[in-house]
Amino acid sequence: MTYCIGMRLDRGLLFMSDTRTSAGVDNFAVSKKMFSWSVPGERMITILTAGNLATTQALISLLEERSVSEEERNPGILRQPTMFQVARLVGATLKEVITNSSPSGQTSDDQFGASIIVGGQIKGGKPTVFMIYPEGNFIEITDDTPFFQIGETKYGKPILVRAYDGKMDFAEAIKLLLVSFDSTVKSNLSVGLPFDLLVYENDSFACDRTKRVNADDAIYQQIATGWSDALRDAFQLLPSYSL
Repeated sequence: MTYCIGMRLDRGLLFMSDTRTSAGVDNFAVSKKMFSWSVPGERMITILTAGNLATTQALISLLEERSVSEEERNPGILRQPTMFQVARLVGATLKEVITNSSPSGQTSDDQFGASIIVGGQIKGGKPTVFMIYPEGNFIEITDDTPFFQIGETKYGKPILVRAYDGKMDFAEAIKLLLVSFDSTVKSNLSVGLPFDLLVYENDSFACDRTKRVNADDAIYQQIATGWSDALRDAFQLLPSYSL
């Protein structure tokens, strides 16, 4: 399992993913789940992956290969005119990978399934985020749904729903994401550090604001400890319920 978030703010986009791919009593594996492409001054595209690791790695390999050898292959991710067309390409490629993995063609309920978040901006268009399903179809972020989650979503969603504000700055939004991820890590062994973070400012067309948050990150530790303490304090302030 995994946990990934793509979020839209008034100022830009935020992406965060964990890196755990397996978790057992004595077996922990780490793998990157965030991938980015950029053409300075023209486009920035980021993909987050969740699901079967062989499927997601094949997806990223195909997208990268077709971007490098564009003359001999179908138009690559760096040739699409809009983010909508990028989402269509990623969806079609994901469906191709899943179908080729099994003669019967797998769906979201099958072992080869995967879910994808793709977001970014292409010059002439607005920054946006899409969530892509194993069948290749997708939905776009809206004002009513300003963030997408994939993977182990339930533990980290309550804080996002309660605290999200599109007007918040990047620092506040990163704090919100870290609380959401910390809540998930504490609730599910299959999600774990380090976390990969990317901040995209509107019209910058660059993916140079990235960071890997490790377990010993001082600010993350302060946020995680502070959030736990704040929850305990808030609980004590609530009225008791007697029968």
